[in-house]
Amino acid sequence: MLRSSRVASVLLLAALVPVFAIEPTPSSPAPLGYICFKTEKSPKIDGKLDDESWKAAPWSSDFVDIEGDKKPKPRHRTRMKMLWDDKALYIAAEIEEPHLWATLKDHDSVIFHDPDFEVLLTSISVSSSIDSELVIAQSEFSPPGGSWNLADNGGYRLELNALNTTWDLLLNKPYKDGGKALNGWEIIGLKTAVHLNGTLNDPKDEDKSWTVEIAWPWSGLKEMTSVPTPPKDGQQWRINFSRVEWDTTIENGKYVKVKGKPEYNWVWSPQGVIDMHRPERWGYLQFSEKPGGNVAYVPDAAQGVKDVLHQVYYAQQEHRKKNGSFAKNFAQLGLKNSPFGVPAIETTSNSFDASLKATGGKTWSIVTDSQLRSR
Repeated sequence: MLRSSRVASVLLLAALVPVFAIEPTPSSPAPLGYICFKTEKSPKIDGKLDDESWKAAPWSSDFVDIEGDKKPKPRHRTRMKMLWDDKALYIAAEIEEPHLWATLKDHDSVIFHDPDFEVLLTSISVSSSIDSELVIAQSEFSPPGGSWNLADNGGYRLELNALNTTWDLLLNKPYKDGGKALNGWEIIGLKTAVHLNGTLNDPKDEDKSWTVEIAWPWSGLKEMTSVPTPPKDGQQWRINFSRVEWDTTIENGKYVKVKGKPEYNWVWSPQGVIDMHRPERWGYLQFSEKPGGNVAYVPDAAQGVKDVLHQVYYAQQEHRKKNGSFAKNFAQLGLKNSPFGVPAIETTSNSFDASLKATGGKTWSIVTDSQLRSR
């Protein structure tokens, strides 16, 4: 599989189904967490990151390879920070790059063919028994819900390059569940800006970086989510960020991608596998109504149990692909036992339900469409 499942991502615009894999295991690194403070003054979206409001927002840890410690540390630094107010979620990124280049100028081009920056986001209803950690694709929003329909479980996608060319699209449900992309859809009120610390497409000099600012209005989310927008204090969403980088050479005074070399994917919270289509591996975005200071991040106490159930989900898809049916018990999946116990599995001719009890007495289950429920 190519890095980030890029080939699959493009083909899936025609509603093709990606290949499933059993990874990651429950021993994968726990998703990272970020406290997003509420700002009293909206930053100016000019790409420069010099607004006073950004000083209250902490920088994230440096991005790592999508597979985590399995691969070398990225050769260039990438980091992000976030703020929010009653109008929008604000995202800033600093992307070190000694050779700035971009070629795509048409909106809704396949932006990752250039070096790009991507945002991935899915909302979670903290009061709901449904934990909608749903696999969509790079850079989407996906609200929770008990059934697949456009009002409850659509998704967004956004990418941008150093020319500030953007690509956004709407999904009616996850690619892996047969979702189709509506490329003509536009994010309502979206604002993006890029600032270059160097010269674009000029191999004769060495550059420093490019910086990105994004304002994603809550008004562009209300039609797609059943959780409060703007969010409430302490509410958590799942989020991740990806930077695509290419190896290049210089031909006739221009940057040219090295043939046969796949792209690098450097991300904030590592996926553990080469697949950004797994929100269960994304980090946590925790909203705070405070303007800054010390706010405790609340990790998901059921993370280990959820990891086991997602492992069962992917293994079931693989089992059905090879055998024409879902496994009737955990042993048939060939998975190793976890410290969290062995999931109970129930199946029908075209569905399954796997459940496992977490610490504290709550039982979580995952079903055929990958939704998690608790009781």
